[in-house]
Amino acid sequence: MTDNPVHVVGGGLAGSEAAWQLARAGQPVILHEMRPLRGTEAHKTDQLAELVCSNSFRSDDAMNNAVGLLHEEMRRCGSLILATADRHKLPAGGALAVDREGFAEEVTARLLAEPRIAIERGEVAGLPPTEWADTIVATGPLTAPALAGAIRKLSGEDALAFFDAIAPIVHRESIDFDIAWFQSRYDKVGPAGDGADYINCPLDRAQYEAFIDALLAGDKTEFKEWEATTPYFDGCLPIEIMAARGRETLRFGPMKPVGLIDPRSRRRAHAVVQLRQDNALGSLFNIVGFQTKLKYGEQTRIFRMIPGLEKAEFARLGGLHRNTFINSPRLLDARLHLKARPALRFAGQITGVEGYVESAAIGLLAGRFIAAAAHARTGGRAQGPIDTQAGAGHPRAGRSRALAGRYAACCLVRINGGG
Repeated sequence: MTDNPVHVVGGGLAGSEAAWQLARAGQPVILHEMRPLRGTEAHKTDQLAELVCSNSFRSDDAMNNAVGLLHEEMRRCGSLILATADRHKLPAGGALAVDREGFAEEVTARLLAEPRIAIERGEVAGLPPTEWADTIVATGPLTAPALAGAIRKLSGEDALAFFDAIAPIVHRESIDFDIAWFQSRYDKVGPAGDGADYINCPLDRAQYEAFIDALLAGDKTEFKEWEATTPYFDGCLPIEIMAARGRETLRFGPMKPVGLIDPRSRRRAHAVVQLRQDNALGSLFNIVGFQTKLKYGEQTRIFRMIPGLEKAEFARLGGLHRNTFINSPRLLDARLHLKARPALRFAGQITGVEGYVESAAIGLLAGRFIAAAAHARTGGRAQGPIDTQAGAGHPRAGRSRALAGRYAACCLVRINGGG
């Protein structure tokens, strides 16, 4: 293959996966990551593939869930992200959740140990240089302003933006287990679990109504003027926004009580707050679905109204950050090229997909596309992603954001040479 390196800008899930796929295909790679020289609104470390929001890759059920099917397809494609997630999985019912620190540390270590990958720390300010023949931009929703502005100018359209939120994390030792109990919904046994993987905190009707009142009245973070028209992403709404859409919304969302029985009362509670293990030691648990824009003091006060969390100590409080992405149907072609500059490919959340798995899947595709093109230029033949039924024959495909258009469209064909 060519000795000219592929440049991958961004060391998140998509960039890490793209670099790995290229290297395993024999292609030299320079992976650019601006952290720690320049931070973001959400990252806390300099590790590659750091998980900044949830620690869950969602359902791992390949037979009955489209996200689980995507997991299996990526495993068969030799995904670094899925292989590492499997080695760091935590009890989470039917979901694939990971110890976020161990996961990021291993991804970083494996990329550092790969001889075909060189990691350069520093911001790529503005568009990548034209002398970089093959480039993948995988900078995610927290793309630095200089690069985001350059992409916007080149494309001739404004980048779309939305707000994303982060849920709080609680120290397990501060949870009252005279009230809370361990159980997975419907006692489902998952990849690393035993059917009792989540901590459950029950609320009766009066407690639920008081909690909703407090959420609605709580002091919230004020938007800056330029943020005022930015929408939320409906798949990750702040909990107080959900509550404002109707008093029963949370009971049919993150606080739904179905499939859970309080072992003391032997009854189903009016509402249930679930917490999922967040680290390998089992000392930290995140509050599922409780992303929020409440001010810090209000979070502590209101979330301690939940039975079992009255004395909760928080390892991390929730927050809100602004994300940007490219309007991919108009600006990117089927092989992830930016139409205004074909040498640039894009991958990950910046292409408009949402979620850890989807981002890594687009990184996998981008890496394989370039590897296939490089083989073709040198007279070889390289197989791209394996054939899949994603987005075509799977009975649940149309209902899952995991099969976000581009993955489904690109994965249904074999790439035998050509870019």
